[in-house]
Amino acid sequence: MGSRQPPPEPPLVLQQLAAGGSRAPEWRALLGRADGLAAAGRLPEALPLYRLASRHRQLRAEQLGRLVECLARGVRLREGLPAAATTASGPPQQQPRDWEVFGCRKCQGFLFEPVSLPCGHTFCKKCLERERPPRARCVLCREEGGAAGGQLPRVNVILSNLLAKWFPCQVKASQLRHEGNRLYEEKKLQAALQKYNEALSLAPNDHLLYSNRSQINSTLKACEEALHDAETACRLQPYWLKGHLRKGQALANLGKTEEALREFLFCLALDTGNKTAKSEAQKVNVEQKKGFPLQEEPDVTTSGSLRKSIQITESKKDCLEEENKLTSIAESAFLTSDKRSLLKRKGCSEEVRSAEVPCKLMKKDAVDTKGNGAGQHIPFESVDPSDLDCSLCMRLFYEPVTTPCGHTFCLKCLERCLDHNPKCPLCKEGLSECLAMRKYCKTVLMEELIARYLPEELTERRKIYEEEIAELSNLNKNVPIFVCTMAYPTVPCPLHIFEPCYRLMIRRCMETGTKQFGMCISDPVKGFADYGCILEIRNVEFFADGRSVVDSIGKRRFKVIQHSQRDGYNTADIEYIEDQKVQGQDYAALLVLHDSVYDLAYTWFNSLKQALKSRILSHFGPMPAKDPDPQANPNGPAWCWWVLAVLPLENRAQLPFLAMKSLKDRLNGIRRVLTFMSRTRSR
Repeated sequence: MGSRQPPPEPPLVLQQLAAGGSRAPEWRALLGRADGLAAAGRLPEALPLYRLASRHRQLRAEQLGRLVECLARGVRLREGLPAAATTASGPPQQQPRDWEVFGCRKCQGFLFEPVSLPCGHTFCKKCLERERPPRARCVLCREEGGAAGGQLPRVNVILSNLLAKWFPCQVKASQLRHEGNRLYEEKKLQAALQKYNEALSLAPNDHLLYSNRSQINSTLKACEEALHDAETACRLQPYWLKGHLRKGQALANLGKTEEALREFLFCLALDTGNKTAKSEAQKVNVEQKKGFPLQEEPDVTTSGSLRKSIQITESKKDCLEEENKLTSIAESAFLTSDKRSLLKRKGCSEEVRSAEVPCKLMKKDAVDTKGNGAGQHIPFESVDPSDLDCSLCMRLFYEPVTTPCGHTFCLKCLERCLDHNPKCPLCKEGLSECLAMRKYCKTVLMEELIARYLPEELTERRKIYEEEIAELSNLNKNVPIFVCTMAYPTVPCPLHIFEPCYRLMIRRCMETGTKQFGMCISDPVKGFADYGCILEIRNVEFFADGRSVVDSIGKRRFKVIQHSQRDGYNTADIEYIEDQKVQGQDYAALLVLHDSVYDLAYTWFNSLKQALKSRILSHFGPMPAKDPDPQANPNGPAWCWWVLAVLPLENRAQLPFLAMKSLKDRLNGIRRVLTFMSRTRSR
């Protein structure tokens, strides 16, 4: 009940061959059919066809791609890995151990000469240099990592110093690893091996060191030692692809092809797109020597697993019995053995836990609550909060950003410095390109270090920042004031920002989310006038040299209660002013006055020369329509402010209109100005 009946095609083919039929199917058709069944996950049905295809023609490694993919898919399902076990940046990463916060996501080893890319991610300098700087891309976010002239950013000074202070053994081991790699490339294998032996004496739980030493031992034909190192790497990192790849290669060199195949399939389960693992898995399924044909002899040298499944024999057994045998082989050779392998990996969890890297950072008087016994004989290093202080504000880094020259600052501190000078505050190297990009990504590793080792200090630092933002967000007290020109409600006011103090002011308005600031004209005594208009930022366009053009529009009028300053720009405590409404006969008279002044203003504007009209329209837009209810807006009709903005009046003459709370007085004032200008023109 519930058992799946085998399809008719494989038994029919087997019966034909068993009967000695002369009309044997062509091997390409058999191979195509086998690939189709394997792709559909029907491995027990595909294996007989692969065997028959190999009887007619020697199968090459690259022709077994579908079979390998099918086997890897089965391993992936049994290991509980995601259906899509690979991403653009490679296989999924397991949860890192404590020390691996300081690991490189390219080589999977301990960071050596850490370089922080503009995207905020950090890697070993050597790992980035191998990809050629102009083309170097972050494996995590895929953004380009080159700096000016295609050069890589320099070593992160803060991180490099911290690693040297906190992990001296690991840093020295990483240095020896790179020296060993150089010797290996120069074919000085024994010298390279010696470097790795020294490195492992300093960092006995570094899986990358074991993996690389396994490769050296394989090259030296020390296959048993290579296998031992690869197995150790796999125990330290059970789901690390490279470790299993090294183990598979070591097993293949020892002739343990079935176990090697299992490791290569596990690699493909971790990363379906890994070409090396796929190639090795295909090779281990066919003859070991190039050109060695698959013959009808039982002692053909093939991989252990495929020898059982596609080895050519002249068996006269019943076709159904043959299929059952193949099904059993598929399950026993690939499934059961992988289940045992999985249990073995799960069973080594205690061993992995006991292999934690000893140089683990801890806070003062902190206790290891994870129960890790490894490394407790090594004295723990305390984290000094001053090691993570910004050199500009002398406080704990908040939103740390690393420049291409390798120096790290708080984001806000760096931006304020670049407002004044596009150079690094420490080394004075030019940061014009950094300024032009206007993209400051936080250094991820620095944020992780602070959050992990200085949580209390970070909480306090964040509290101070949030208090500052709350204070800057207040639109009644200490409101930023731009001292420049007259601004009116509803009227656009484009601004060219180039002074450092106003760069800071505009940036803060954007960061707080208010996007608002006050605009006042200057005053020779007080610094700026007692009345102004709140502007709202609609858009900001930045230029490569730090300048910007701000598109703003007037919102509300205000009266200054107290003049003050903050960080180089003016501020003020303000109260907002509105028009006083009238009713009854006064409202009826106001409507008549409103309509007559509107008609007068409309006639005056249309009497202007076309060139002047075009300039006004391009700057302020068209004249607003007449309002049905002139008192609907607390600031009065929009067209009044538009007319005042385009009238050729000095700022001192315009300011009283902004302070008026009576719409009637404002309309009368506009009418007097328009009447005067009409009389002047008629003369």
